[in-house]
Amino acid sequence: MSLKLYFAPGACSFVPHVLLEMSGAAFEPSMVKLHKGEQNSEEYKTINPRGQVPVLVNNGQVITQIVAIALHLDQIFPQAGFLPTEPIARAQAISTLAWMNNTVHPTFTHIFMPQKFSDLPEVQAALKPYNIQVFRQQLGELQALVQAAAAKGQAWLTGEQFGVLDAYALTFTRWGTIAGITPEEHPDLWAFVQKVAAVPAVARVIERERLQLNMGQPA
Repeated sequence: MSLKLYFAPGACSFVPHVLLEMSGAAFEPSMVKLHKGEQNSEEYKTINPRGQVPVLVNNGQVITQIVAIALHLDQIFPQAGFLPTEPIARAQAISTLAWMNNTVHPTFTHIFMPQKFSDLPEVQAALKPYNIQVFRQQLGELQALVQAAAAKGQAWLTGEQFGVLDAYALTFTRWGTIAGITPEEHPDLWAFVQKVAAVPAVARVIERERLQLNMGQPA
């Protein structure tokens, strides 16, 4: 099996990057420098015409989108337990993954790239503060999931094995600090993210991507 992941440091591609590192399988990480516009190059658009990361290439076959890649990695590495196998627990985990991907993630895009949603400067200026408040509430929902898992005695969001939801939780919490949402606002979530970051495979990805978890500026 030949695996290649196109990723951008700090982007949502962190999630499959972590899953591949957790799998123990050999894979080729290929960095796409978004700030240099490499995602819009003709070469990259032959791989993903939408000019987005992540992209997973498995034996020459291209797979895009976080949910599809995560489900694929769960299938080819069943021993890793990225998602539960019990039907109801699996459906609930995929439900949360879908919420993360189709609701929480786009909220941050409205903060970080408001130009994608309007060409009017006044609208762009209004989008950012409004969506910061929405994202703050969503991090509160994520903290509630962390608290519920802890109340059940679970080590991770979907049980005793580290999974896709845990990696995504770190990504969102880190993004929150970029938006000025401090770790102190969601202490249980922040403590959980520190635990995620300490997992050896996660730590290797953080080092490879040269990430800082708290991107907020001190008061």
